[in-house]
Amino acid sequence: MPVDEIEFECEESMEKAVEFLRQELRTVRTGRASPGLVEHLKVTVESYGSTMELRELASISVPENNQLLLKPFDPGTLKDIERAIRGSELGITPMSDGKIIRLPVPPLSGERRQQLLTQVRKLGEAQKVAIRNVRRDGNKNLDAEEKSKVISEDDAEASKERIQELTKKYELQVDALVAAKAKEIEQG
Repeated sequence: MPVDEIEFECEESMEKAVEFLRQELRTVRTGRASPGLVEHLKVTVESYGSTMELRELASISVPENNQLLLKPFDPGTLKDIERAIRGSELGITPMSDGKIIRLPVPPLSGERRQQLLTQVRKLGEAQKVAIRNVRRDGNKNLDAEEKSKVISEDDAEASKERIQELTKKYELQVDALVAAKAKEIEQG
């Protein structure tokens, strides 16, 4: 495998790790209502015989900054949506009038803020580990190519340095995402 292909695969995998973190952080609740809190919530719809994401079953709007409004496309899925919200780790009790569901997003307590900050830091650390694993795999590939005399030792070392630079770059992106989310939670 050519050196540039190994580096490209490493960068692509590291980018995916950062993007995964970005998506995960959208679901972490802050003091404000955001469609990202619930749009990826899995809802088991018995009448359809399948599990779908909430955004596929209802429109999600934010009429006030401490409330979400869910309007199911099919009124028959309302009870399934309510059940999924109650069963989730959101800590929000849905209020339904038979046609729409209101989700009041209560302000966060100090203890809950600390739990969320810990959760956010763990998510960030997990993605840093994933990025480092990509670096390790890239370096192993380079060592294998060097051992089989496909690339020179100098090329392998230069490529390892570039992969290390990528690792630092993506770890900094993870740190920035975690810091931004932590600030959001603290200000909540």
